[in-house]
Amino acid sequence: ALGTVADVVAMDRVNRILVAQGLSRIRAGRGCAGISTLLRIARRDPARVVSSDMGFAVGPRLNAAGRMDDMGIGIDCLLSDDVGRAERYAAELDALNRERRETEEAMREQALAIVEQMHLEEGSGLPFGLCLYDPEWHQGVVGILASRIKERLHRPVIAFSDSSETEVKGSARSVPGLHIRDALDAVATAHPGMLSKFGGHAMAAGLSLQRDQLEAFKQAFDAEVRRHLTEEELHAEVRSDGELDLDRIDLPQVEQLRYAMPWGQGFVEPIFDGLFDVVSRRIVGEKHLKLQLRPAEGGEVMEAIAFFADLQGPAMSEDRLHVAYKLDVNEWRGVRSLQLVVESMQLPGGSHNG
Repeated sequence: ALGTVADVVAMDRVNRILVAQGLSRIRAGRGCAGISTLLRIARRDPARVVSSDMGFAVGPRLNAAGRMDDMGIGIDCLLSDDVGRAERYAAELDALNRERRETEEAMREQALAIVEQMHLEEGSGLPFGLCLYDPEWHQGVVGILASRIKERLHRPVIAFSDSSETEVKGSARSVPGLHIRDALDAVATAHPGMLSKFGGHAMAAGLSLQRDQLEAFKQAFDAEVRRHLTEEELHAEVRSDGELDLDRIDLPQVEQLRYAMPWGQGFVEPIFDGLFDVVSRRIVGEKHLKLQLRPAEGGEVMEAIAFFADLQGPAMSEDRLHVAYKLDVNEWRGVRSLQLVVESMQLPGGSHNG
């Protein structure tokens, strides 16, 4: 269950069965000590675990070991049968994950500053295939960085940092419509000797090249991406299951939906949309936006949160927004309540503010 979700494997019928059975065993207290302690240290209740907890709570803490230190710590945690030993490993993994988040945030700000310095506000003149480089970026975090910038700008992104005195190493993330490994193969074929090595799959890849080849590679990569993607395909698309009747937005319905399926890659959790009036807003954790929303047609005020929100966009000033959201349960000090997790916000009939 953990491996399938954390490695973003397609949730076909067989995998849904396997993940559902794994999650049910963890909820029943039959999961391994490592997974259970990682859930608890991430403030998730193992008795209520769902697939997203594997992807957003357990997986990142295990991966942080390999990114920041030694993957052996994560392996030892998973293999430990002793709860006390597993808790010590889990605490170490949690500390590494906090370090990873801090490093990632600093790198993300630097990357966005590079984009701004290139005078590429609002995507005007932005390369179709974007390459970003800083010699000091952490090699273990450039993949996450590429993913974050790709989500923000909705185009293929490669983040590079130095791997030696003369070589740079990059991590690439793609968008639908471009097989990133095949794109790198096309560049390597057209420019023999440019890439030292590369590999990957449709949505993610890694590559190495000499630093003095980086500028030429940027141009070649952008040209290759333009062969496959149009300007229209560089705009993010949020697919919704439609508006939800107000009498169906309540805690029992959300609980039923939460446990209905193990949602995941290729079998996504339902997204709904509608018009809401903004009752209040405040920034939490410096980069997330906490909102109180009331349906435009009237009704109860609902709590909502937008992770990594655009704090310069319409969400900070407009009184009415078209919101795409997932239904979630927020637990705070033992109290469970309905919460909307915002996927996208835009002006009614206006511009996207993902």
